[in-house]
Amino acid sequence: MGEVFAGRYELVDPIGRGGVGAVWRAWDHRRRRYVAAKVLQQRDAHSLLRFVREQALRIDHPHVLAPASWAADDDKVLFTMDLVTGGSLVHVVGDYGPLPPGYVCVLLDQLLSGLAAVHAEHVVHRDIKPANILLEATGTGRPRLRLSDFGIAMRLGEPRLTETNLVVGTPGYLAPESMLGAEPDFPADLFAVGLVALYLLEGAKPDAKALVQYFAEHGTPPAPAGIPEPLWQVVSTLLQPDPQARFRTATGARKALAAAVELLPEPGPDDELIEVFDQVGPLPPGFGPDGPAGTVQEPPSTPSPPRMPGMSDTGSFYLPPPNATVALLAQARNAPPPMPPPAPGSTPSPTPPVPRTPPHTGGSTASYTAPNGPGAPGAPASPPPPTPPPTPTPTPTPGTLTPGTLTPGTPTPAFPPPAPPVAQHRAPRRRRPGPPAAVALPLLFLALACYAVGFWALTRI
Repeated sequence: MGEVFAGRYELVDPIGRGGVGAVWRAWDHRRRRYVAAKVLQQRDAHSLLRFVREQALRIDHPHVLAPASWAADDDKVLFTMDLVTGGSLVHVVGDYGPLPPGYVCVLLDQLLSGLAAVHAEHVVHRDIKPANILLEATGTGRPRLRLSDFGIAMRLGEPRLTETNLVVGTPGYLAPESMLGAEPDFPADLFAVGLVALYLLEGAKPDAKALVQYFAEHGTPPAPAGIPEPLWQVVSTLLQPDPQARFRTATGARKALAAAVELLPEPGPDDELIEVFDQVGPLPPGFGPDGPAGTVQEPPSTPSPPRMPGMSDTGSFYLPPPNATVALLAQARNAPPPMPPPAPGSTPSPTPPVPRTPPHTGGSTASYTAPNGPGAPGAPASPPPPTPPPTPTPTPTPGTLTPGTLTPGTPTPAFPPPAPPVAQHRAPRRRRPGPPAAVALPLLFLALACYAVGFWALTRI
């Protein structure tokens, strides 16, 4: 396992080296992905200030590789960015030599697009060269370019970190005015873009000093062999020694390039196919595509079943269901009280007979009432209903329990006692205690004194 910065970034293996630090492949434990981490090597104040300036850049563009986050641990500091594995333009030219003009136009358009976003933030890159232009490993597909390494970039108007007569940049990709100590400006970056374009078209680093001298003595040279004339017009305008004769903005150069692409011939079937390989290499032992070995992967989140809110959620809680004892007590509370047993030797009172309804013998179910009532003349008197015979009451025998009666000698059945009535009165309100005497008496005397002073003041008016 590698060194872990701030409990988050674990260094895996070095993949490059910059002006002020080494570039490592690192594993981000929070985002669970591999990133590129630039670790500061020098610890002097000047290098640290440049490092802070670089990590402060936040340019979100598909063709710009700017710092994304930073971390510090003891005396070490790093910042991270996306991991680009296709190498730089140096690797592509080293594998294939001069690149086809159509392929170069695609790379130049992406480079100018990213540079326009950098200039829109009032930042001058000051170190545009093939080694700082990275490619994603897209194979034989359309290339994707990323402008990187903002170690010596600066915003317009910011104080310089170097002396006025000190030139900062990579020799061979500096504009003539930068060699003379002029203030950094956008046309200097565009001159470096022209040198990069010439490098891609010729497959070798151009001689910037001889090129500037030829421009100064003879003007614009003719198009070199293998470079179409419309494309050379754009590149030669970028390479003008006079900053006023160049494109003023990256957007203007991009528009001129788009017009030149329309005049280029279509690529032929014999043109070599350019493939961008993975230049970073395999992971070292102990690391896999999903991070360090032994890292527990978090399972995919599944929706949890809904739960009942508890005391900690809403401040309330659910009561458990009543058990059998509570149910029996509630049933006994609502049941009528049992009848008391009769005195010994008393005769049980017969149960009053229940009148029965005579059976229906046909006809309509609705009863008919005479118009003038039952006593109307001419209406026959209806016979009274027959009285049913009394129902004989069986004589109780010892040991037999009849409804409503108990015979002597039989045990009394156990019924649950009625629940006592619930009191419906309110609890007496407690009186709040008054202040103690040690406080009440001084306040009382103070009030009397104030009253006396006020009364005396009224008598003096």
